[in-house]
Amino acid sequence: MKYERFEQLPVWQAGIELAAAVYAMTEKAAFERRYSLRDQIERAAGSVSNNIAEGFERGTTQETLTFLYIARESAGEVRSMLCLLERIPAFSDLKSEISNLKSLAESIARQLRAWADSLQNSGIKGQRYLTDKTRKAEQAKRERDEFLKKLERIRSGSESA
Repeated sequence: MKYERFEQLPVWQAGIELAAAVYAMTEKAAFERRYSLRDQIERAAGSVSNNIAEGFERGTTQETLTFLYIARESAGEVRSMLCLLERIPAFSDLKSEISNLKSLAESIARQLRAWADSLQNSGIKGQRYLTDKTRKAEQAKRERDEFLKKLERIRSGSESA
C-alpha cells in the first residue's frame, strides 16, 4: 500500500497513541509537582509522531531517514523515562500502565527501524529526485521483477508435476 498522508501510516498512528497515553498518565496525582519529569516524558512522546510526520513530508530519502532515526531516538527516550518511573516508589501504582507504554514504545522503535532499513536498501533517492524518466524506469523494473517471479512460479510448478 502506498501512503499518501502521514496520518495513514500505522507507525505514526502508534506514535500518536503513545503520546496520548503518556499525556493521560501524566495527569495522574503521582506527577503533581514533578514538572520537569512530566515535561520531559511528554515532549519525548510527542516528538515520536512529530518526527515521523516531518520525515514523511521531506523530499529526499536521506532527509526522511534522518527524521525516522530522530523519532526512534525519542521512542527510546520515552522508554528510558518509563524505566526511571518504574524505580520511583511514587509511581508504583502505575506499574501496569508503564509496562504497556514501554511495550508500545518498543514496537514503534522496531517499526521505525524496519522502515529505515527498507529505505536504505532501496535505490530511490526521494520524491525531490523523481522525474518522468526515473518513474518510468522504476515502473519498468517493478514489472520486470514481477514477470520474473511469475516465470519462476511457473517453472517451479512444472518441475514438481
